[in-house]
Amino acid sequence: MMMKHKILFIAAMAVFSPLLPVDAQRLTDAVDPFIGSGGHGHVFVGASLPFGGVTVGPTQVEDGWDWCSGYHWSGKYIRGFAPMHLSGTGCPDLADILLMPVTGAVDMTVGDTTKRASGFYSTYSHRHETCRPGYYEVLLDRYGIKARMTATKRVAYEEYHYPAGSDARIVVDVENGIGWNVPVSCELRQLDDTTLVGHRFSRGWASDRRHYFVIRFSRPMKSWITASSQAKSENGSPAFPVGYGAASFDVTTDTVVGVRMALSSVSLAGAMANLDSESAGRSFEQVKTSADSVWNAALSRVEATFDCERERRIFYTALYHTMIHPTLYGDSDRSYRGSDGNKHRSDGFDNYTTFSLWDTYRALHPLFTLVYPELQHDWAQSLLVAEREQGFLPIWPLTSSETGCMVGSPAVPFLADLCLKGLVADVPAAYEAMKRSMSHGFRGLPYLNEMGYVPCDKVKESVSVSLENYIAFAGVARVAKLLGRDAESAHYDSLSRSYVKLYDRKTGFFRGRLSTGEFRPGDFHPGHHTEDFTEGTAWQYLWLVPHDVDGLISLVGGAERFEQRLDSLFIVSSDLGESTQPDITGLIGQYAHGNEPSHHIIYMYNRIGKPWKTARWLHRVFDEMYADRPDGLSGNEDAGQMSAWYVLSALGFYPIDPIGGRFDIGSPIVRTATLHVGGGRTFKIIVHRDQPDDIYVAGLRLNGKSYGKTYIDYDTLTKGGVLEFDMASEPTGFGTKPDAWR
Repeated sequence: MMMKHKILFIAAMAVFSPLLPVDAQRLTDAVDPFIGSGGHGHVFVGASLPFGGVTVGPTQVEDGWDWCSGYHWSGKYIRGFAPMHLSGTGCPDLADILLMPVTGAVDMTVGDTTKRASGFYSTYSHRHETCRPGYYEVLLDRYGIKARMTATKRVAYEEYHYPAGSDARIVVDVENGIGWNVPVSCELRQLDDTTLVGHRFSRGWASDRRHYFVIRFSRPMKSWITASSQAKSENGSPAFPVGYGAASFDVTTDTVVGVRMALSSVSLAGAMANLDSESAGRSFEQVKTSADSVWNAALSRVEATFDCERERRIFYTALYHTMIHPTLYGDSDRSYRGSDGNKHRSDGFDNYTTFSLWDTYRALHPLFTLVYPELQHDWAQSLLVAEREQGFLPIWPLTSSETGCMVGSPAVPFLADLCLKGLVADVPAAYEAMKRSMSHGFRGLPYLNEMGYVPCDKVKESVSVSLENYIAFAGVARVAKLLGRDAESAHYDSLSRSYVKLYDRKTGFFRGRLSTGEFRPGDFHPGHHTEDFTEGTAWQYLWLVPHDVDGLISLVGGAERFEQRLDSLFIVSSDLGESTQPDITGLIGQYAHGNEPSHHIIYMYNRIGKPWKTARWLHRVFDEMYADRPDGLSGNEDAGQMSAWYVLSALGFYPIDPIGGRFDIGSPIVRTATLHVGGGRTFKIIVHRDQPDDIYVAGLRLNGKSYGKTYIDYDTLTKGGVLEFDMASEPTGFGTKPDAWR
């Protein structure tokens, strides 16, 4: 039914031919940053550079889970503009220093939206709001002020256009952040007639965050006043002597006030140096134009053509969303505050943070090994220095804090993949860091090393903890093999196959197992979310053995039984039980595209000679789970992973196994694509199809020669070349024989 809908849509638009050329417009014009700002997408809306340290944009008054980034399409009230936001996460934080342009005297508080004139918040309308890569603009209805913003890597540029002759002011709010982000120390003071400085140390999802800041205006302030914080200390006095400030400006003739803000985790001097090094002598328009050019170059690393504008817009918005995080976290002299709370200076690399590794090790990082190979050294080193600072590889680092969010050891498969692809400078050092992390005395690892599984009576979400760590053990085993450490490789490989200990042959699912060896007693409902699983069910976690698909096939009873179970996944009841979580979304039966452990599952049909089923379900997901509207994502963006799935799948391949560089063939959406894979090399994809419902691969040609495999490896892709897809409207014999996937 959905395929019929798609065909009718394309036919109605009459855009199947000719192709939309890649240079018909700048690629930044194809991006709609509002996609994913509704529903549960949680994407960042504002201005940034690819992987930049500044994500400047609006922060709304409304809060709750759908405001993790500070913005949701349904929001009606803006309380300020902050230089740092998250994108697509399931936890809220940041927006530490907010600026809010106002006219006239206002109460130094956000205000009560049921009282029109209270506080300093303002209503706004999407009709007067614009966002594109590197630029954001909105009209604040309450004041008639147009706010504009753009960014360099470390400096937020803002411009406020006031009504002529108005009582122009800018409120600075250092008290309020997003979510449970609360200050523990604040300073806000005037340095000279154009400059404010201070710091905000806070705790929230990131337990210890320290920001020094400098704010420089384009003209002198007429006046500067401060107000104490609204929060109270134990004795009832204000928690901080200064929680807010307000600067006033003369806009009698020139109605525009420009603002530049820079942060540093190290010192006020560092913030000053960041401001001067990236903004001296550069106007707002110059930075805005530069940001657009930087984004266009980044998006051009994948130059693709499509049959309709809708597909182009979804694709390039997805590619854009993959490039918000990780984020630069260091000063212009490469100083940064480390995971140990101390000041450091990186040697030969830029330091990064905001690694949503449990999500992104699956597809986002494999994608960037193809199109951003030069960044992998910096990212690997950022994780390795954090391991030296805190004693284990990061799990979910945010600024200088380890949030510990999600289960497993997700930095290990990421680093292992880089090692196997030759993208880590010191593989032995990375290997030792992985070994140390996998033998650490927390997060269920002692049980795994001693018993081969995590007991459900000792650790919550034990099945998910175990399965995620089996993937990590596989990564360690493969790097050990690369280094010629065969005995160690065999040891870790054995641990990686211990998933069999959690398989209950009676029910046919992985289940929680007690420390005494028995499976958890009581009723078992494989489609219900329980405490043994992380944001999922037994149905969804049955397939989380991407490192040993052949072993999993054998475990469930062979290829025929595996196919039956896989078919059932998509048609069984979607009832998740009473204890379900909002993260389990995008359901087709029990397949949950809105959550990452499901992302590789569709491609598993390739491993039993049924790639046509992969194609069929891929297009169901393309049609139902991605759209060019604010609620166009089926779940949290998760720092780019949801979009990375789309980008790779639209190109025609995806890694079932995230370690080592094997990409399984799917069913491409693109007509053509050129991937710039480093060193001046390109890999081109050409898709031959006569009609929109030609979704099944009939054959492949690699560099002009017939290619019968249902996968392609990293080395082949990065050498450069041409892969041609011949497509058909009905399943063919392509990929049905074992030598296709062996």
